[in-house]
Amino acid sequence: MEDYTLPFWIYLAIVTVFIGGAMKKILASHLNATSTVVAWLGATVLVERLWAFCLPAMLLLVLFGITFCIYYATKNSQPRAMLPAHGKAVIITGCDSGFGNATAKHLDSLGFEVFATVLDLNGDGAKELQRTCSHRLTLLQVDITQPQQVQQALLDTKAKLGLKGLWALVNNAGVCVNFGDVELSLMSNYRGCMEVNFFGTLSITKAFLPLLRQAKGRIVTISSPAGDQPFPCLAAYGASKAALNLVTETLRHELEPWGVQVSTILPSSYRTAQSSNSAYWENQHKHLLQNLSPALLEDYGEEYVTETKDLFQSFAKHITTNLQPVVDTIVQALLTPQPRPRYFAGSGLSLTYFIHSYFPYSISNRCLKKRFLKKNVIPRALRKQSAFDVNLSLHNNNNEEKLQQM
Repeated sequence: MEDYTLPFWIYLAIVTVFIGGAMKKILASHLNATSTVVAWLGATVLVERLWAFCLPAMLLLVLFGITFCIYYATKNSQPRAMLPAHGKAVIITGCDSGFGNATAKHLDSLGFEVFATVLDLNGDGAKELQRTCSHRLTLLQVDITQPQQVQQALLDTKAKLGLKGLWALVNNAGVCVNFGDVELSLMSNYRGCMEVNFFGTLSITKAFLPLLRQAKGRIVTISSPAGDQPFPCLAAYGASKAALNLVTETLRHELEPWGVQVSTILPSSYRTAQSSNSAYWENQHKHLLQNLSPALLEDYGEEYVTETKDLFQSFAKHITTNLQPVVDTIVQALLTPQPRPRYFAGSGLSLTYFIHSYFPYSISNRCLKKRFLKKNVIPRALRKQSAFDVNLSLHNNNNEEKLQQM
């Protein structure tokens, strides 16, 4: 409810106005249709009284909604009391690049004791963290899909912390193996996304939960709006994030008695190292074309598959590289005395969720396509069918004209 406060009141006010207007029209039309009977029953007075009651009620509701919105905006604009960061230990997954790398550096600058997991200790991201961060930051080589590495990270963290508890786990590691229509996505795509985004995140969360329960700490999980809404060509990625969202929400309820607070962060579109890696997406595109069945490739056409790749790369070039809104939201979830269950990080998300929640599916889907990938190429089989239908229609018209001439 907290994330939808403003859209909720706007929606309620609009619905109330429409219902009030509809009631007046219905009663007025009923009055005109049965004027004799209604006049005898004094329905004219009834209509006027009902409308006289509805109008102040609507105005009062709108006024209440505006007042509440002003109060909510004023409350949010005031500086919030934050918990001290110094000395708090946080482990962040996926710090080779992107949100994880930027968050590790920022939390280190705030005084956190950061445990940053990376896939490669000799990679550029790890070297950058070593070069720019303080001695408080500890690098851990962890592939969250490998249970042995997760357990080793737990042992290393315990050894470094000693008796001091772990304040938070930031689940950031994630991957989008490839993109494309559900039918065109390889099963390895689905399994790859689930293995990292869901099973890997679940594995490291379960491993560190005893430390978090002991310290009454926090879990902050970076998810995606694709887990809540049907973004075109992101079914595999979105399905893994949807599973992650559900587990995170369940954890939030189950860990409440332990004093562990759980938050989900939903970022808008940002350009990270993976999304801007053209060579990777080109290789994935070739791999997809090589592994699609000839029949399926014939039905869709290579040009259809290629357009999806081109649209994604074009989209990635035009999104922002400023990751600070996400980093600031993570800090807020870590240090606010009462963190929210969900946070939106980035522009346009509130409107997107409002449209998805309250508008018809046709409008919502159209907005998603406009916001993300708007396909123009029609699958080859449908183009052939369309051409056949046109030819058949012309043929039938010609036959009809001949019959009329006879």
